Amino acid sequence: MREMSLDHLRTLVAIADLGSLVNAARALHLAAPTVTVQIAELESRLGGQLLVRGRGGPAQATALGERFIVRARRLLADADDAVEDVRRQLAGQTGRVRVGASTGAIAHLLPPALERLAQNHPGIDVNVQVLTSNDSMARLAAGSLDLAVVALPQASVRGVHVTPLRREAVVAFLPAAWKAPRRLTPQWLAERPLIMNDASTRLYRLTAEWFSAAGVHCRPRIELNYNDAIRTLVAAGYGAALLPDESHEHARDERIAVRPLSPALWRQLGLAVSDRGASGPTRFVLDALLPAKDSAT
Repeated sequence: MREMSLDHLRTLVAIADLGSLVNAARALHLAAPTVTVQIAELESRLGGQLLVRGRGGPAQATALGERFIVRARRLLADADDAVEDVRRQLAGQTGRVRVGASTGAIAHLLPPALERLAQNHPGIDVNVQVLTSNDSMARLAAGSLDLAVVALPQASVRGVHVTPLRREAVVAFLPAAWKAPRRLTPQWLAERPLIMNDASTRLYRLTAEWFSAAGVHCRPRIELNYNDAIRTLVAAGYGAALLPDESHEHARDERIAVRPLSPALWRQLGLAVSDRGASGPTRFVLDALLPAKDSAT
């Protein structure tokens, strides 16, 4: 005997709804003998009678049949929901996207993108992970991440595609009590206490190269990978920091002064996508992030 299948359940529910085996066979585009065999197999599998067949084809559920039909409806609904969920995921309408980004990008770049995504594709769940660009690239290659905002340039990684997103000016944040020129040079900053991202980050290398190009060496007072925390230390007078001008808000902490650099320094951001996760819901998260290009400097 064949195992019970969803087709068997669908046939039983159709008979209950339409009142006879003949009507169910017609609605399901099955031969009448096939419907009879399916119900017989169900009853044999369960060890009890589900339907009472009358003359002329009408059928009525037994007490056992009524209880089983209630469960059969739930099972069919769950199966239909599962199929629909897969179809929606394949169409990119639902699903989970794993995104890696720095704390700065999470604080200033992702919120408007996630707001656009929620308006257009509310069924997509975004899991955001705080990662350095190096960690993001490694996880994309390993398949444990789908998309990341990374600092450029990045070494080529097999299975990961990177496209430019936006360019941000790197500026100096310093205690407002310091007397400082309008534009800050590497020579001036190298003589002051500095707070920098740690050496594993692209921003550290970018700023270290900026100092080196001017022939000066900088030795940070502290290395920290959380830009908002760095700004808090600057406000407390602990030192100066070179950070991307990520926030376009006009209101700033009065204890912090912001100065442009001379020569100017820029950070380029990119979107890194795993080839394995470039379709489905990931492409809608990409679309939500891409409007950030409009504000690139």
